[in-house]
Amino acid sequence: MTINLSDYERGKSFDGDYDEALKALQKRLGHVQVAHIVHKRAAMIVLEGWDAAGKGGAIKRMTAHWDPRYFQVWPIAAPSPEEKAHHFLWRFWRRLPALRNIGVFDRSWYGRVLVERVENYASEAEWRRAYDEINRFEAQQADCGTTIVKLFFHVTQKEQDRRLKDRIDNPWKRWKTGAEDYRNRARRPDYLTAMHDMFAHTDTDHARWTVIDANDKKAARIAALTAIAEQLEARISMEPPPLDPELEALAQRMLAKSP
Repeated sequence: MTINLSDYERGKSFDGDYDEALKALQKRLGHVQVAHIVHKRAAMIVLEGWDAAGKGGAIKRMTAHWDPRYFQVWPIAAPSPEEKAHHFLWRFWRRLPALRNIGVFDRSWYGRVLVERVENYASEAEWRRAYDEINRFEAQQADCGTTIVKLFFHVTQKEQDRRLKDRIDNPWKRWKTGAEDYRNRARRPDYLTAMHDMFAHTDTDHARWTVIDANDKKAARIAALTAIAEQLEARISMEPPPLDPELEALAQRMLAKSP
């Protein structure tokens, strides 16, 4: 099915008790992380979207109850000189999650077909070739048993402008914005074209895109965390392992001696 971002601009508020829904989702995601640990599986969660669309807020709430030893958040910025000297996927191969781990990518390898395409950091031949390179990269991870969840956070120009203004007005949020946000804003039509091409070429059976209407922050967080939980649960056993009889017997003996 063709993805059209204009279908995700209603900005409908969350219908329900947000705090209770968030609490339930965080508990559910806690079980999901445990399932990856005990079943020795890996997963990658990719978050793309507009500046100020709420990716960071979703990550903060998604990982709030996770054991920090078994997940990594990778904020992806411009490549370093060393990274530029290699294939554009090299820096992501180095960040792949180990077994039992979940890797969270705040922006990702899709920069090649988005910002690098629009801002002419990559040649047309490079970004056109990247679609197949990305699909092969993701297929390789899926073939190795890694689950891939890809979310795109969409906001209208009006809502993005409101949030960017809030970041300028609030001294405790100014660190979250920079000149690149406004340069990107000025080229919104070009980014929309690149985004729709990205969806058309990389929405595959093993790595589907899920678009989040992020025009209402609370509704977006619930929708994003629900999508992540559902997709991770669908690819791993959510049955906890049985208690080892020897461990149970040892525990009973030791605990029986407790004062």
